[in-house]
Amino acid sequence: MALFQHLGGGIGIASFDETGAKQFPATAHAGVEFYAFSQGFGGFFPRTSGMQVGAKAEPSHVVGGVGLRHEAEAFDTFGVFAHIRRIIGPGADRYRMTMMDDPLGIELAGVRLRNPVIAAAGTCGYGAEFDRVLPASALGAITLKSITPEVRDGNQPWRILDAKAGMLNAIGLANCGLEAFLHEKLPAAAALDTVLIGSIAGHSVEEYCTVAKAFGTADALSLVEVNASCPNTSDGRQFSADPSALGELIEQIRRVLGEKPMLVKLPPDMADPLGMCSAAVDAGANGLTLSNTWPALAIDVESRKPRLSRGSGGFSGPGIHPMVVKLIREVFVNFARDRKVPIVGLGGVLDWEDAAEFVLAGATGIGLGTALFVDPASARKCVKGLQKWANRQGEPLHSLIGAMDDPGAQG
Repeated sequence: MALFQHLGGGIGIASFDETGAKQFPATAHAGVEFYAFSQGFGGFFPRTSGMQVGAKAEPSHVVGGVGLRHEAEAFDTFGVFAHIRRIIGPGADRYRMTMMDDPLGIELAGVRLRNPVIAAAGTCGYGAEFDRVLPASALGAITLKSITPEVRDGNQPWRILDAKAGMLNAIGLANCGLEAFLHEKLPAAAALDTVLIGSIAGHSVEEYCTVAKAFGTADALSLVEVNASCPNTSDGRQFSADPSALGELIEQIRRVLGEKPMLVKLPPDMADPLGMCSAAVDAGANGLTLSNTWPALAIDVESRKPRLSRGSGGFSGPGIHPMVVKLIREVFVNFARDRKVPIVGLGGVLDWEDAAEFVLAGATGIGLGTALFVDPASARKCVKGLQKWANRQGEPLHSLIGAMDDPGAQG
C-alpha cells in the first residue's frame, strides 16, 4: 500500500457517494487514475494514465496542497489495517481498538460518546463506508450524509477541488433521498459501533420538517444535526442569515422531531453570531455545530472561468482553523458557557493539537472533515493524541473544555 503514500505529491481520495466516485474526485497530481467500484471506499485500484475511469470518477489534483504534515504517512495505516481485516475476515471485530470512555468520554446534548471525535456530515457517506477502512468504533460519532426528502444528484463536476491550505467543494447536497436512506442506508449504519447523527437538509421549512419527522422516530439516530447553512446550493443559507428565520425553522423542526437531541450547524461568517446561536437554542436546539465551510471562489486564470462548475463553493481545511477557534471562543464565553450549550467545533482540524485548541476554546465535540480526505486514519490518530495530551494535563477531557488561560479577555 506504499503506492498510496506519494502519487506526484497528491493523495487519492475515496468516494462515499451512492454511485461510487460521483461525489468526490478520485485521483492525484501524477498521471495515475483510479477505477472506482460502486461501493466507494476500498474500490480504488491504480491504473495507468489515459485509461478509462469508471463509475463517473472525476480525476483531479485534489488534496496535494491539503496534506501538509500528514501527507508522508497518509494511507499507510489505511493500507495495513485494511489488509489485516481482509485476512481476519468476520473475526475482525474481536480485534478492534476502541477508545473507551474514561478519560475522553463526553456527553453531547445528553448523549454519551466514547470520545469527542466526530466525522462531519458528508465525509463518511452513510456510515458503513468508513467502517470498511477503519472500525467505526474509533470515532465518538459519525454524522451521516445530509438527507433531503427527494433524491438529489447535486452539482455537476467539477465540485471538489484543491486549494492552498484546504479544499473547495460544491457537492450540492447529493443524496439518495429520504426513503432510500431509511430503508437501505440507515439499517446498515445501525450495525456500526458508534453513535449516529442524522443530518437534515432542505429548501423549505416543509422539506426540513419532512425529514425531521422521519428522523424523530428512527431509533438508530441518537441525535440530529440541522444543516441550516449549506453554501453549495442557491438557497442553502436562507435560514442562516437572519435570526428570526432560523428561529422559525428550528421551532417547526422541534415540533415534529419530538424530544430527540438537535444540533444546528451554522456558518462561519455570521454578522451576529451570538444572536444566531441564541435564536437556535431558544427555538429548541440542544447544541451548536460551529461551523460550516467558508464561502469561497477559485478561478482558472487561463480560461478565466470558475474552477467549480457552480461558481462558488465552500472552503474547508487548515486555512480556516484559527478563525473557527475564535468563533468557538466568542460563542462559548459570551453565550454557550452560561446556557450550558455544547459546541461541536468543525473547521480545519488535521491533528490532535488542532482538536485540543478547539477543546480549550470551548468545544465539547471535535468534527473532522478535510482531515478524513487526507488520511482516513486521522480520526484514530487524533483520539490517541488527545488521550496523551489529557494525561499530560492531568485532567479528563471534559474538564479541559473552555479551559483556555485567557486573563482579562472577552473571547
